[in-house]
Amino acid sequence: MAGLALALAPWAGPAAAQPAASPAQAQPQPPLPDYPNRPVRVVVPFSPGGAVDGPARAVAQELGRRLKQQFVIENKPGAGATIGAEMVAKSPPDGYTLLLMSQTNAISATLYTKLSFNPVDDFVPISLIGRESAVLVVHPSLPVASVGELVALARERHGNINYASSGNGSGQHLFMAQFATMAGIRLTHVPYRGSGQATTDLLAGTVPLAFPGLAGMLGHIKAGKLRALAVSGSRRSPHLPEVPTLAEAGLPGYSAYVWLGLMAPRGTPAPIVERLHREVVASLEADGVKRYFADAGIEPAGSTPAEFGTYFLEERDRWARVIKDTGAKID
Repeated sequence: MAGLALALAPWAGPAAAQPAASPAQAQPQPPLPDYPNRPVRVVVPFSPGGAVDGPARAVAQELGRRLKQQFVIENKPGAGATIGAEMVAKSPPDGYTLLLMSQTNAISATLYTKLSFNPVDDFVPISLIGRESAVLVVHPSLPVASVGELVALARERHGNINYASSGNGSGQHLFMAQFATMAGIRLTHVPYRGSGQATTDLLAGTVPLAFPGLAGMLGHIKAGKLRALAVSGSRRSPHLPEVPTLAEAGLPGYSAYVWLGLMAPRGTPAPIVERLHREVVASLEADGVKRYFADAGIEPAGSTPAEFGTYFLEERDRWARVIKDTGAKID
């Protein structure tokens, strides 16, 4: 597995609740040489151009090349990624509708208490794909050049600083909520319906602060349109080596990542899941995908299904603690 070291405990989702297989069922299942024989839909529960949309498209294109079928990205943003997730959860488990999961899905599993689907039990993991740091950015009109200066200004203004996010319950929302709680400050959340309009208003200075994925912000930072104060990961980005981590900037213990992975509806045949897993891992080794990830500062992570399932559960539990500690709610 490239990039990330993940625990090897088994997926504790739907498979764990199923009865033990009979000896006949336990025999190796035959391969499915005709899969896929028509286009595969990959639902991305975020707007086009967001932190996970670009890498999802790069991997989908390579999957299509390898499997000789189209892997079509379909963006279904809204409600903390639950709209797209519900669509996939209720789709036929035949391998032709897949879900691009991220940390927002892990957050929504706790933040949204009345869902018509189960964010764990209604899916089967295929593979983690990669992760990247988020970056705390400000518009140049906000007179701060460091995390310390931002904290001081927020205290001076008694929370009267707005921050943009890609929506209620998004990673951008919770990354900033965790930051504000650990820094002991108040900030005002301005949720958008997706990253596109949030980024437009951030660049215009309408909302001067945000905590989006690094990949989509690099060009704006290097062009001087935004100022980077810190990155969310446990180490500095090679693309912004002069920008500290939040832990280095005065918040020890802060670490959070934007990540993406692929899941299928519960009941998808094991041979299809296994084939998709193999092809995702192989796709991450393709030259074009490797270049895209390297340029965007994304760490590849071609995990096994069990590893991804464990990672998702760990992220769900981690963000559940953050939600409890911060008092974050759906605005």
